[in-house]
Amino acid sequence: MGVQQRPIDIVIAEKNPLLQSSLVKLFAGDERFCLVAVTDDGERFLEAVERLAFDVGIIGWEMPYLDGRGVLQALRGKTDMPRLIVYTGSPNPDVPRQAMTLGAAGFCSKREAPEQLIDTIQAVAAGRMVFPFIDVSSLASDPLAGLTPRERELLAALAGGLTNQQMAGQLDISLNTVKFHLKNLYDKLGVGNRAQAVAFYLKGRESR
Repeated sequence: MGVQQRPIDIVIAEKNPLLQSSLVKLFAGDERFCLVAVTDDGERFLEAVERLAFDVGIIGWEMPYLDGRGVLQALRGKTDMPRLIVYTGSPNPDVPRQAMTLGAAGFCSKREAPEQLIDTIQAVAAGRMVFPFIDVSSLASDPLAGLTPRERELLAALAGGLTNQQMAGQLDISLNTVKFHLKNLYDKLGVGNRAQAVAFYLKGRESR
């Protein structure tokens, strides 16, 4: 017989009280897991990361105060962080790709059976990444998947060296609308500025 492994310490961030209680029950009777804390939004989850030591965090994508994207951005690049699984019912097919780009270790849909979440946690705790196959393949073949036609236009204009003002004039939209679209574009690509966005764009073109 192998050595009994210690339980996987987990913290959950889930806004829905009913689902919270269901998850607490799911892990309560399972010796493979130790539920360290349950929070109901991203801000409290980040507080838990500061205060507690745990292996895996299970976070929603759409949460009050700070959403899943914000949590991943806040923890990105930091050392000794828990591995994060995005657990969401969001119908947006681009969420797994965005989560992976921002450094999540796994993705699990709430539409899956609870056993799928259990399997995902175990795999992630063992150092693997778990994402739907279709999103992983689209990430590899086209990093710009999921952009709207307008965002693609703006990205091409950025790569052409246009200023925000020039883009507004060329596309006949307001400067504020350009800034709004650029913020969404940067979020989707997981970049922080136009230079990084252009690098992403050029890399994407090379890989086609």
